[in-house]
Amino acid sequence: MKDTLIKLLNAYGAAGREGNVTDVIAGMVAPHCDEMRTDALGNLICIKKGAGRKVMVCAHMDHIGFVVTDADEKGFLRVGSVGGIRKSASINRRVVFENGVNGVLSNELDDFSADDRKMENLFIDIGAASRDEALSSVSIGDVAVYAPGAFELLNGVVAAPAMDDRAGCAVAVEALKALTDSANEVAFVFSAQEEVGLRGAKAAAYSIDPEIGISIDVTPSGDTPKGPKTAVKLGAGPCVKVRDSSLVCSPKVVRGLEAAAGRLGIAVQREVLTMGGNDAAAMQLTRAGVLAGTISIACRYVHSASEAVSLPDCERAAALLVEFLRNPLGE
Repeated sequence: MKDTLIKLLNAYGAAGREGNVTDVIAGMVAPHCDEMRTDALGNLICIKKGAGRKVMVCAHMDHIGFVVTDADEKGFLRVGSVGGIRKSASINRRVVFENGVNGVLSNELDDFSADDRKMENLFIDIGAASRDEALSSVSIGDVAVYAPGAFELLNGVVAAPAMDDRAGCAVAVEALKALTDSANEVAFVFSAQEEVGLRGAKAAAYSIDPEIGISIDVTPSGDTPKGPKTAVKLGAGPCVKVRDSSLVCSPKVVRGLEAAAGRLGIAVQREVLTMGGNDAAAMQLTRAGVLAGTISIACRYVHSASEAVSLPDCERAAALLVEFLRNPLGE
């Protein structure tokens, strides 16, 4: 799990620019699936054939970033947000573009407030001395992301940018490799553009037309001082989502996930999130509707340059997913 996660974290993959992550994942899973394809939105779809239920598993490859909108006469790049950026987590951070150009993301100092959500005063300094020099290295429309750099804390905790949702991708990769005896047909989808509206999952779900959909994603951990008011914490096991602001999970799927955890003897946490959303919402509303749910990984400092998860939580999430896929609804 650790090696898989680190490889995924090191790949550039802003929303709408997921191709590098696709290549890494395809190299990992190609020997373990019956079919593999990409679609028009950039989703990587990996099929394990079976005669039973059709199940879609979805983890998104993209992460948040900063799109270049212009450059001023001194060579500073003006940017807008791609996904849910928090300015307070972004000031004076190292960022990197897909072509390898490094920069420092900062903000004008006049009337500065880290708490506001205004992006127009943000800029990226790539060291250019003029507008022409800046735009000879980076083009308008290019997207910078927090520069990769995973590091380990105590007790199996790993922190890095893009943990949302490369942690989910790592869980799905390991589950795909481990799932060798399922009678069901499982489509593992590594989706594009989740951070800008669940777009990839919506298109993939329409194409696949599953009976059951499971997303794998992170969720804010509630165990930091005066942090998010949620009942989940790092190291206490994977989370079974009940609802968030984008979906109400199917009770059948919630029960199926908890039953799978019981068969394995794995502790799970129930998750209720009063904000946010994930790819399960797009799956749930496709065509005539899908039984949908989510396995979540508790994550501290979501949408920052140091998103932190527990490796044991990720490993147990992969085991839980495999067991669920073998008998999704316990029937």
